[in-house]
Amino acid sequence: MIVVCGEALVDLVPSDDGLGYRARPGGSPANVAVALGRLGVHVGLVARLSHDHFGQMIRDHLLRSLVDLDYAIDAPERSTVAMVSLRPGGDAEYLFAIEGCADGGWHPRQLPGALPPGPALHVSGSLALAVPSMWVALNALVRRERADRVICLDPNPRPALSPNVDALRERLQGWVPTADIVKASAEDLAWAYPGEDPTGVAGRWRAAGPTLVVITRGGDGVLAVGPNGVVDRPGPAVEVVDTVGAGDAFTAGLLARLRDRGLLSRPGLRGLSNDDLADVVDHGQRVAAFTCTRVGADPPWWHQL
Repeated sequence: MIVVCGEALVDLVPSDDGLGYRARPGGSPANVAVALGRLGVHVGLVARLSHDHFGQMIRDHLLRSLVDLDYAIDAPERSTVAMVSLRPGGDAEYLFAIEGCADGGWHPRQLPGALPPGPALHVSGSLALAVPSMWVALNALVRRERADRVICLDPNPRPALSPNVDALRERLQGWVPTADIVKASAEDLAWAYPGEDPTGVAGRWRAAGPTLVVITRGGDGVLAVGPNGVVDRPGPAVEVVDTVGAGDAFTAGLLARLRDRGLLSRPGLRGLSNDDLADVVDHGQRVAAFTCTRVGADPPWWHQL
């Protein structure tokens, strides 16, 4: 089982007429878990799930996408909510309601005592880097589990969530060396290291510990730095409806392809050829491109690819 840890929340997405919002299950880690389940990967989610109306919507969505919830945490608080606004071109911006909600109440003692055997643990920094209690819990889980499985990290920082941007950067820089795979967007790097060349940042991150660093650039494709150097892949042409969940779909596609090819292990990652890397990156882009053609975080099932 691949285990994913982090938030599962509700996105309030603008309705087609622009007069209101539709509630859709979301949250970066939950999106990754859903995409993995739909791609035929045995996946479990460690998340704090409320029992309110939105929480039940989230649970139903995850279970329909074959996500195992045996390791989910029952949260007495209401569900976390993100209000989504779409910029021209379909890119999304988020405003989060966290205080007093499920993702404001993380604590290390609530973590599962043991995770099931499996090749990888994926975590996201989207809320964890900014919410101190969540950071403490997820950081403890990563450091506990890294001896037994590959760690995949998507920093996905949300600077608007924290008044202490320096602390956000410090946590990000401390987390990168704990990972085997780091996937980030060009937008993440532009915030974290303004004006720096993404290739240089990716190379510096890789030198800090990860075997594989992947930078997604939307329609401009993907830059990946692996054990045999740099791979630069063009992006597929696609009619974009919106980009909500596209980065998460890419991460799931990348992990699924590595697993399917028997490469989702530390020896497997260290042995990645550039041809292998191009193949797994291209598969991630196919999954992400499909997601961009539909409203919201709605990744494809394996047979749709």
